[in-house]
Amino acid sequence: MASNSAQGPGGSSGGDGSVPRRAPEWADGLKQLYDSVVEEDLPDTFRDLLDRLDAIPTKRGPAGGQDGSPGVGGQ
Repeated sequence: MASNSAQGPGGSSGGDGSVPRRAPEWADGLKQLYDSVVEEDLPDTFRDLLDRLDAIPTKRGPAGGQDGSPGVGGQ
């Protein structure tokens, strides 16, 4: 069985004094896409949902109604 501990050309073996590898070309595009999604405004419907969820009083204790209260979807 071959070991993955030895890295060939292009592999990263960590602090061996070699020149740090440059990120692949597609990584720049992926970072730009991620940044554009992070900068998007939150849709109003999602913001409304979060506001409604925040308005629900939180109960302390285990989920599932072991304290006598109904659990998720309980009756």
